[in-house]
Amino acid sequence: MTNNFCGRTRREFLWQAGGGFAGTALTAMLAQDGFFNTPVFGADSATHLNPLAVKPPHFAPKAKSVIFLFMYGGPSHIDTFDYKPAMKGRDNQTVTVKTFGRGGHKNEGRIVEPRWNFKQHGECGHWVSDLFPHVATCVDDIAFLHSMTADSPIHGSAMLMMNSGKILSGSPCLGSWVNYALGSVNENLPGFVVMLDPTGGPISGAKNWSSGYMPASYQGTIFRSKGASIIDLNQPEGTTRAMQRELLDALRDVNSIHAAARPDNTDLSSRINSYELAYKMQQHAPEAVDIAQETAETQKLYGLDQPRTQDFGKRCLLARRLVERGVRFIQLYSGGNHNDANWDAHGDLEKNHNFHAGNTDQPIAALLKDLKQRNLLDETLVVWGGEFGRQPTAEYAAGTGRDHNAYGFTMWMAGGGIKGGTSVGGTDELGSVAVDKPFHVKYLHATILNQMGLDPNKLAYFHGGLDQKLVGVEHIEPIREIIA
Repeated sequence: MTNNFCGRTRREFLWQAGGGFAGTALTAMLAQDGFFNTPVFGADSATHLNPLAVKPPHFAPKAKSVIFLFMYGGPSHIDTFDYKPAMKGRDNQTVTVKTFGRGGHKNEGRIVEPRWNFKQHGECGHWVSDLFPHVATCVDDIAFLHSMTADSPIHGSAMLMMNSGKILSGSPCLGSWVNYALGSVNENLPGFVVMLDPTGGPISGAKNWSSGYMPASYQGTIFRSKGASIIDLNQPEGTTRAMQRELLDALRDVNSIHAAARPDNTDLSSRINSYELAYKMQQHAPEAVDIAQETAETQKLYGLDQPRTQDFGKRCLLARRLVERGVRFIQLYSGGNHNDANWDAHGDLEKNHNFHAGNTDQPIAALLKDLKQRNLLDETLVVWGGEFGRQPTAEYAAGTGRDHNAYGFTMWMAGGGIKGGTSVGGTDELGSVAVDKPFHVKYLHATILNQMGLDPNKLAYFHGGLDQKLVGVEHIEPIREIIA
């Protein structure tokens, strides 16, 4: 078949004539004749057409879902859960300490003594500051990681690292990796849900819940705590459910032809699955987010009866309801926008942390207790923390503000096969740097994947000629000390 038309073969002419229309018709006829009965179009077609189909884990999981409580801005570890008695009585004392934050590299600074008292709690006797009196009652269910480290002291890149394992944008986020690996057990709700603070989204925006180089099916879906929980979900005016169903069926027919012709291209499949998810959510999502179904006692437990805790409390309650309905990964942001709208306490540390801790303490404790009472905590992994911590010294010549600290900070986990009442790692006597068992963010990610039944060193997605991994190319072990 070398008879050319303007230098083209007949195959090329059929494929390109009319903007490819002739090629599409030819593909359809060949598909009807069974020409494309390949494994992708045959036995594995369901997996190809539905990227969120349930997939088996690498091994038996301890957790089925993750709730990540993200304290955006960087809460101060030495004022919350990392007790530093050596700082008592040293307020305003100048010390030699290396720090690196928004203000650059410094070799000395003025100590800001912790502004809250610490007490021991629970059978484990963990020290917690007065900022978190409700969470303090749950310490026997919590494992504290006191030696976290990250690569960047700048909000945007540090948040991307905490969410995607990379300081540069373009990589899938943790929730995307979980849904790519395991699929969704609920076809009527997203597998990855994000609930933002009412003051706005965090710096770097949607990159923090992006699916990166993976199909869009794996990206996070925004749920709101005020007004309609999910925007653009109402049925378009002038359409019926039957009409929408017919359109989806027609799109799937087109996709079958497309999949036969281009089995290596899943973009159209991903888009159609997104349309179908929206179609199903119109019917099922309103029930999932209807907290009026909860008892008055439960709503009070989460602080919905108080203006101070109402918003974060509602989001924590929604997280529990979504876990019950099989949603894999839920992320709640405390703090939005910038400066004192989040935990970024550069100026008045006391005012900032009193505000944000007061908004979140009761709802977080309620979430842990409610999950436990419903026998859901064992299969739900709860993670708390920010993108970094804060320095032990003042940022300015006057005031109590602290700069960013990526050299050492605290995060904690509970439920999902985590050994409660434990503490691992530590910072120096001032809390300036991790000195005992430093754990990079990738170890946190490895632990989360492990609890979900996934080997962090085998979970990969081929992109750019490489098997990309959330934890990078080096072998990373989960934090065994906190795994039950």
